[in-house]
Amino acid sequence: MHLNHNPRAPAQPVISFDDFLKVDIRIGTIVSAEEFPEARNPAYKLVIDFGAAIGTRKSCAQIVTNYPIDTLPGRQIAAVINFQPRQIGPAMSEVLTLGFADEGGEVVLFAPDVTVPDGSKLF
Repeated sequence: MHLNHNPRAPAQPVISFDDFLKVDIRIGTIVSAEEFPEARNPAYKLVIDFGAAIGTRKSCAQIVTNYPIDTLPGRQIAAVINFQPRQIGPAMSEVLTLGFADEGGEVVLFAPDVTVPDGSKLF
């Protein structure tokens, strides 16, 4: 799957509301972050806590340009939790951490502007 980080990319085709509801987007808190030197593109390996009902999940995220590693633990982020896990080099990414491209095409994390309970679902 190729992710287009171009902020000027055209809109995707229209989907139904039922299709949107199939995508399970939740809030979680980053528990830990570590360097991922084996990744093809600079990335971190994250462990994210999505609350008691879901638990912790791992994600590989290309966020190194905008986020020093020591600023990540404790930060809430949004992620898709119901995609099939993806092998990223030697690591397994269990969720897709969500973000938007800045002017340079680098990822800016998508997160609530106030703290919400881990596991909260986007609606």
